[in-house]
Amino acid sequence: MERFYTLFFIAGIGCFVVAIVLSMIFPWMTLHSYHGMDFATLEELAAEPSPEFRELAAAYPAEFRAAYGEVSPESYGAALRLGRDLYVGQACWHCHSQYVRPVSNESQRFGAVSDAREYQNALHQPHLWGTRRVGPDLSREGGKHTNDWHIAHLINPKDVVPASVMPAYPYYFHEDGAPDRRGFALVTYLQWLGTDREEATP
Repeated sequence: MERFYTLFFIAGIGCFVVAIVLSMIFPWMTLHSYHGMDFATLEELAAEPSPEFRELAAAYPAEFRAAYGEVSPESYGAALRLGRDLYVGQACWHCHSQYVRPVSNESQRFGAVSDAREYQNALHQPHLWGTRRVGPDLSREGGKHTNDWHIAHLINPKDVVPASVMPAYPYYFHEDGAPDRRGFALVTYLQWLGTDREEATP
């Protein structure tokens, strides 16, 4: 009988080890060129600064220069990375998803249903699919609103969406409303979301 229990104990340990190994291997396989999909680095994503990034530099020249210098792939990449870090750090993903599901007519509200190719880049790793939708899905946010709208929304969401329950982030902006380094970054990241898709969104 003791041998029987020992055998089950060893088998249990073995199953546990196999489960741990598989839980590491499968995500790795998914995230790294799964089915031949290329993975885009931050440098590749930032190779051409967006029109919205250039508009921020033109609208707030002194503040932009102090924060990022000149518009370049390097400054654009730095803003995108910091913007995503702020988005994660402020737990924006808790109330906003970045995954349009093929249910409940979500494609009519948020754009084309998400596919695996969208998540094969440095700014979507790890995935920010979200846990609920207190606010709208942001997968296709880029270009939906102007920079000014985003700035006003971040300073005081109720100014542009009266029923909003989103907290305000005025500390990312100067007293005159001009963004600081973090404000530029967050707006840049929001304006980037969805713009890397090859196909047109509805």
